[in-house]
Amino acid sequence: MIKKLASYIREYKTAAFLTSFFVALEVAMEILIPQCMAKIIDVGLPSRNGGYVVKMGILMVLMACLSLFFGVSSGRNAAKSGAGFAKNLRQGLFYKVQELSFANIDKFSTASLVTRLTTDVNNVQMAFAMIIRMLVRAPFMLISAVFMCFTISKKLTLIFFCVIPFLTCGIALIMSKAMPNFRKMFGKYDVVNRVVQENLINVRTVKAFVREDFETEKFNDASGELYTYSIRAERLMNLSSPLMQFSMYTTILLISWIGAQLVVSETLLTGQLMSVFTYVQQILGSLMMISMSVVMLSMAKTSADRIVEVLDEEVDLKNGANPVETVKDGSVKFDNVSFSYSKDENKLAVKDINIDIPSGSTVGIIGGTGSAKSTLVRLIPRLYDVTKGAVYVGGVDVRDYDLDSLRESVAVVLQKNVLFSGTIKENLRWGNENATDEEIIHACKLARADGFISEFPDKYDTYIEQGGTNVSGGQKQRLCIARALLKKPKILILDDSTSAVDTATDAQIRKAFREEIPGTTKIIIAQRISSVQDADMIIVMDDGKISGVGTHDEMVKTNKIYREVYETQTKGSEK
Repeated sequence: MIKKLASYIREYKTAAFLTSFFVALEVAMEILIPQCMAKIIDVGLPSRNGGYVVKMGILMVLMACLSLFFGVSSGRNAAKSGAGFAKNLRQGLFYKVQELSFANIDKFSTASLVTRLTTDVNNVQMAFAMIIRMLVRAPFMLISAVFMCFTISKKLTLIFFCVIPFLTCGIALIMSKAMPNFRKMFGKYDVVNRVVQENLINVRTVKAFVREDFETEKFNDASGELYTYSIRAERLMNLSSPLMQFSMYTTILLISWIGAQLVVSETLLTGQLMSVFTYVQQILGSLMMISMSVVMLSMAKTSADRIVEVLDEEVDLKNGANPVETVKDGSVKFDNVSFSYSKDENKLAVKDINIDIPSGSTVGIIGGTGSAKSTLVRLIPRLYDVTKGAVYVGGVDVRDYDLDSLRESVAVVLQKNVLFSGTIKENLRWGNENATDEEIIHACKLARADGFISEFPDKYDTYIEQGGTNVSGGQKQRLCIARALLKKPKILILDDSTSAVDTATDAQIRKAFREEIPGTTKIIIAQRISSVQDADMIIVMDDGKISGVGTHDEMVKTNKIYREVYETQTKGSEK
């Protein structure tokens, strides 16, 4: 884990090294200053040598200034290396997320990935800053101060060797009890983020159904659980402070008592005792820093584990050894295909599918809710891998294609239409970043979006709010269709993508498809019979299986499910 995270320091290694280097020099100055003070008290003052006192005083001031300079330098380099490390780590995580398949993302959940990219990275950044500063400063200070005490009085130094094991065991016990609560606490961060994310994204639905109280209660429950585990962990960690204070004051009292006896017996000078007191403060301060660092590192370890879990996640969709770069045509073939989201053959969402779709044809897919219509088409651009069988596009198994090349040839307008914050042009150029204004307008005319866009004051430069909240559902669908058309795909998949437009507009879109993109294979999932009745082939799905395949007339005669839907919708329209 440490090696994995350390690889993200990269170009900030020099700054990290300089941080530790300057910290070491700062500590060296702080260690030498008490020696100068002791010499003033034990040598300069008894001999009334003013020149010596001034000389030592100037030397102390110079050392203090150097210590300040080294401290500022270490702080600047620590800030640079810490922020840079976090930047690289956050980028690495984000790039990894971009590689993850739908199945990988389902495993972690969106809210959890957001927490890992934010809270967890911040915790690891703080731990890194502590490692290159406090965990260099504290041990170096501790060892140096103990050594200086040992050169002054071995007897006084033995006191530390009695206190340090007691303090170490106490902190270790506290940490062993606190760590499980920290792990649970970070898990609850995921829950809180998920609740907040769902509420903000669906805030209009929440208000429409007057469910603010329900959402507030749900948030309070999640926040309350986070509070509970946070309090448990913090209560345990707060025990380290009184433990540290007890150790510190016990040490000072023992040194004061024994040191006074040594001064009286003239085996220890007053200035030396004063320097020992300074070193005591430095030693106990170092122990305090180490204990604080242990606390932070313990919290950061949980975050680091969660980050590395994502970085080490095996992406289940990869290119083969020699991937095919070109998709020949838009033909699609399902060869005895079965699929399970959990990769369990006993829990199949799609079962034994065999379909042969010629290139350039129009295919309609219809079926009840949960019949696996969307699941079936997601296998074509390899958003998921089949559990059994094979899907062929252009006569080649989709697993043999370069993923980018395959998905560039397949445009999918998913059931949930998504627009990003930015202008209409910027959103449409997701389909083709190099599309000209003429190509954008042409695609919008095919999708019957040009009409309402032209009515906006800023037309194609109209700003779309996050999620497309300032356009209607039908307008959003047509913009998403236009975006897909700009890819000039060999296969166009519309997953219930015209449900929010009226039947006349739906018919115009289908007519434009037939006339303008005859060579593109068009797969239309719909709930309305009118959206698919002109298709070359209609597939009826039922419980993950194909119930029937044929033209509209054939399906009305031979397929019970299709006929019932047709008759229900026809009677409804007649009324």
